[in-house]
Amino acid sequence: MRTPAVMTLGLVLAPCGLLLNLTATLTPGWRLVKGFLDQPVDVELYQGLWDLCREQSSRERQCGQPDRWGYLEAAPVRAARALMPSSLAAAALGLLLAALGVRCWREEPRFALAGLSGVGLAAAGLLGLAPVSWYTHRLADRAVLPADASPATVHAGYSLVLGYLGSCLLLLGGSSLALSLAPACAELRRRRRKQPPGAARRGSLSTVHVDWAAPAVEPRGPGPHPPGRPAAGFPLPRPPPAAPAAAPAAAPPPCDSDL
Repeated sequence: MRTPAVMTLGLVLAPCGLLLNLTATLTPGWRLVKGFLDQPVDVELYQGLWDLCREQSSRERQCGQPDRWGYLEAAPVRAARALMPSSLAAAALGLLLAALGVRCWREEPRFALAGLSGVGLAAAGLLGLAPVSWYTHRLADRAVLPADASPATVHAGYSLVLGYLGSCLLLLGGSSLALSLAPACAELRRRRRKQPPGAARRGSLSTVHVDWAAPAVEPRGPGPHPPGRPAAGFPLPRPPPAAPAAAPAAAPPPCDSDL
């Protein structure tokens, strides 16, 4: 049996979504702040979930910058810190179940296990999409996500784009694998409709069971059987009658020369 297309599509999209969400969680590119008055024009500040990085066109990126505005203590950042690792753990567990459910070394796949893995992957996509959406909604709100009070501009970073793509791919891949529950449910209904082998069969009105008494067999002796009753047992074959013996040939009459 060939692997169904929905399983193949889920196994392709789900690992890509997991990889993108992992990159979005670890990279410090959720928000980009630039245009500071007290710093050079080309200075840019990248804000992520775990670190702040300062970058200038003529220098390398310098991470570990001090959080002067309390950005890392904002509610959207703390929620993303909790939900993004949860999404990664759920996606990893879903991929493990999908590898066991989708047959690669079996003749037929395990539809129920593959469907459950799809539900887990879809849940992982929702867990990743929620913090990314909330962060994007509050991106320019400096009361929720603090930033410099100077007329610096804030922009969405590349990590948000990766988080959106990864969560959507997990949702699509999980939904595709969840469609494997349909054959499993159909097989379960067929099994329930079948009568169990040990159950007693119900008789219908058109069926009449009659118990006939077995005839009594009287013991018979070796003598002749009375007339009108057949002898018990099977008749033995009789040998064919013997042919009659041939008569001796008559002697020829005497000739006249012997007289």
